Amino acid sequence: MATISEEYLNQQRLLHSNPDYGVASKSYAPIVAEVVRAFNLKTISDYGAGKKCLLSSLEALKVDLSGYFPYDPAFPEYGSVHSADLVCCIDVLEHIEINFLDSVLDQIKEATNKFAFLTVHTGPAIKTLQDGRNAHIIQAPSSWWLEKLVQRFEIIQLQSSDSSFWVIAAPKSYSILINSITKR
Repeated sequence: MATISEEYLNQQRLLHSNPDYGVASKSYAPIVAEVVRAFNLKTISDYGAGKKCLLSSLEALKVDLSGYFPYDPAFPEYGSVHSADLVCCIDVLEHIEINFLDSVLDQIKEATNKFAFLTVHTGPAIKTLQDGRNAHIIQAPSSWWLEKLVQRFEIIQLQSSDSSFWVIAAPKSYSILINSITKR
């Protein structure tokens, strides 16, 4: 399943040479730590891991994990997408080419064993691509994004601001299991 064009992958590799690119997960690490602890999660798949700032931030917060699996096509050394208790996709979706977005969302859904933590910036980025386009190649309102997400997930929590939002979501099959257990 293709999730990125070769031309765009090369542009992403150039952007990642900037030390200030691909580091947004640092600011979300406290929320991720809270989710891991609240649900006793043991593994994280970091989809679009960039420089693996989420891992270093979680280590600084003393989060105990049995597995951390980074994935980022700009860093082939990370390997392929791994399933995990929690899939984190932080500051990534707005950078996906529109014709690959459904494939990426399906890949995230398939990797999510229990929960997903997804962030989306809905407006323009400060950075631009080498070809002159804004680095946020999808700029759409949260309602547009949520329509895409609810096709694949049940939204457990939503937090929004003027230009971004994040969700904690569960695959529909897992949320059905949770509901059946809590109704007993």
